[in-house]
Amino acid sequence: MINIALPKGRLGEKDYHLFEKAGYEFEGVHEAGRRLVFVNKELDMRCFWVKPFDVPVYVERGVADIGAAGKDILMERDPDVYELLDLNVGKCRMCVAGLEEFSESECRNRALRVATEFPNIARDYYSGLGREIDVIVLRGSLELAPVLGLSDVIVDIVETGTTLRENNLAVIATIAELSARLIANKSAFKFKGEAIHEIIRRLQH
Repeated sequence: MINIALPKGRLGEKDYHLFEKAGYEFEGVHEAGRRLVFVNKELDMRCFWVKPFDVPVYVERGVADIGAAGKDILMERDPDVYELLDLNVGKCRMCVAGLEEFSESECRNRALRVATEFPNIARDYYSGLGREIDVIVLRGSLELAPVLGLSDVIVDIVETGTTLRENNLAVIATIAELSARLIANKSAFKFKGEAIHEIIRRLQH
């Protein structure tokens, strides 16, 4: 049996739609309710919904053979999995943003205060620039941090930029282009490779 981990929420629905178009349907997925596991006995496949940040954990530990995870989560968690395919859904950017009047020169003599939900991405990015930072981990409403003086900048996902503009913020730099990626457990890719390659082939068409 092939086990597939999909993220709950809007991105997961887009991911599932791709599988559905490729011929991998699971009865009951579109029904309202709290059911999390769905089986297609004919295809000998099972899919289940998990929180987006947990998809790589289920795949890395072999509970899921494959999964769909955002590139942001893969960058942040750096799981020991294979990244097989860009699914081209959920496109956005990981960016540094700050107040429109922000000036890096004003804080060059101290650590830059960076508010983010992605501390590892922030550290990796600024380490590459040779810049010392003070990471402030927040879980939402990051735009408030520079507005209220908690941080100098934020590192966050930007889709349209509307929320930034409405809070007098602007993108300072783009760290990475993001989208959903198909990932695989390394052992499963070895022992169930034929089935996984067939899934990749169908998803690409």
